[in-house]
Amino acid sequence: MRNSKLWLFVVMLAVFAMVAAACGDEPVTPSSSGSDTTSPAGEQDLLARIQADGVLRVATDQKYKPQSWYDEKSGEWKGFDVEVAQEVAKRLGVTAEIAHQEWELVTAGSWNDRWDMNVGSMTVTKERSSIFSFTPAYYYTPASIAVHSDNTSIQDLTTDLDGKKICVGTSTTYESFLNQQLNIPGYTFDYVIDDPQVISYATDTDALDNLALGDGARCDAAMTALPTIESYIADGGPVKVVGEPLYGEPLAIAFDKASPIDNASLVAAVSAIIDEMHSDGTLSALSMKWYGEDITQV
Repeated sequence: MRNSKLWLFVVMLAVFAMVAAACGDEPVTPSSSGSDTTSPAGEQDLLARIQADGVLRVATDQKYKPQSWYDEKSGEWKGFDVEVAQEVAKRLGVTAEIAHQEWELVTAGSWNDRWDMNVGSMTVTKERSSIFSFTPAYYYTPASIAVHSDNTSIQDLTTDLDGKKICVGTSTTYESFLNQQLNIPGYTFDYVIDDPQVISYATDTDALDNLALGDGARCDAAMTALPTIESYIADGGPVKVVGEPLYGEPLAIAFDKASPIDNASLVAAVSAIIDEMHSDGTLSALSMKWYGEDITQV
């Protein structure tokens, strides 16, 4: 019994020696040692990695019809923003991998390489330009007011909304407008609503859902993009548009300036693609498909 144990011990020592010798021949790299956070050569350029992997990771909103939403029945992403993202990926020679991300998280920046870009109808504001790189605007949307379909007291936006409860999506330009803090380079605003009670929700659709609970129940009005209100009404939502749009805004694809992998070439490539999609009529065609009108030009 002792002899067999000794023999087994000798064999194990020999195996360990062989493994140690083999490992000793393998060079230690920053990526395998974990002691250096520098990206491997193939990951020093984000566009190069995307093309090597064949996947473009896109953040958007799953509850923002008709721009973007996830259709549970078909198991597919749909909407204007979705098809814009898919076309951009196609022209890069890769596939778009679309995922929902909370808008507040997206607009905070510092994505830490969780996704490559946002195609989520992001307005190019002065504040956002400090943390994001943007493509040229791919479309423009009017900001509008909705009230419950039973409401009859709100008709003049310059007076009837003063002091009222207005629901919006959090971290949106609509929230900034109501707080009289919106800054879009090249645009001026007439803040016609005085002292509103701004109530923020995770998404614009959530704001409309709360408005739909009843006239004045949680909101007296909601503010969002006109196409979003029109889509909500088309789906049976008990709301209606009041007055003319309060302003228009340019919307662009966003990239994280704090990306740990250089994304300058990706920004340049996607910007060129957006210019191409304007020139060849692709964006206009998608706009007609999803909005019934061309809102891709100023």
